[in-house]
Amino acid sequence: MAIYNENPRIASIFAAQQRWLLAHAGYALFLGYPDGPAPALYTGRFIDFAVKHKIASRNTAAAFLKEMVAYRFVRPIAGSSDRRITLLEPTETTHEYMARWIYTHLLVLDALDGGDRLARTTADPASVSRMQPRIAKMILDSESLQNPGVTFALFNWATSGGVVMDYLFSRIDKIDPAADKVLIGPISLKVIQSQFMISGSHLKRLLKQATELGNVGWADDSGKSSFWLSRNFISEYWNYQAEKYAIVDTVSQTVLNQPDDAATSGEEPLPRPRAISA
Repeated sequence: MAIYNENPRIASIFAAQQRWLLAHAGYALFLGYPDGPAPALYTGRFIDFAVKHKIASRNTAAAFLKEMVAYRFVRPIAGSSDRRITLLEPTETTHEYMARWIYTHLLVLDALDGGDRLARTTADPASVSRMQPRIAKMILDSESLQNPGVTFALFNWATSGGVVMDYLFSRIDKIDPAADKVLIGPISLKVIQSQFMISGSHLKRLLKQATELGNVGWADDSGKSSFWLSRNFISEYWNYQAEKYAIVDTVSQTVLNQPDDAATSGEEPLPRPRAISA
């Protein structure tokens, strides 16, 4: 959410499931998707990959990549030797924010167990480029991340829905494990619209669908009372985050505990991004 407030355009890529998966896929193809051919990102390969992994249709994948070029998140590689295709590379901004996404997850993991993942990774920034392709593969291979639950999916597949869901969960103060509902206090639809660049009609439709599923709602009919989240919805969110963090933990431990092969590969270390402080 802090990254979203800082740079809504690039953070919006991670505010919906399909765009989040496409971003990880494209970045991993550039760096070298595990067990794949040589590292390279270009339109044909990206589209084929998105369709093969059931992330998006050919048209949606092509439109996404064109959008990334238009917003200067990726660019053609100057002096490419292959004239048949246009090779693409992430820009400095994309390197910065993808690394910050990883750094922020490491920060949370360290906060849970007192580890030193973040310190070790910032000491070796090139380790991020070894982590990300493996994280992307494990995410795409994870059944629980692909099918997180009906209400989670409702939010996470909607444009800006993922960050709206994160906002709602950030409002949780405490949880009674035995309660069917958790109150998070009054919410302002106008504030949510403004903060996350989501239209009023889209937001109302999203909340209406979630309400019909019985997983969100207001304490009374006024629309101004405390908003609640169901235990089922919280479980979906909990399980999704647990799986994602387990993936980042597994990959980070593997990469940080193996010899650094980046120095011998001619690999450029990525810039040192900032993690979002806890």
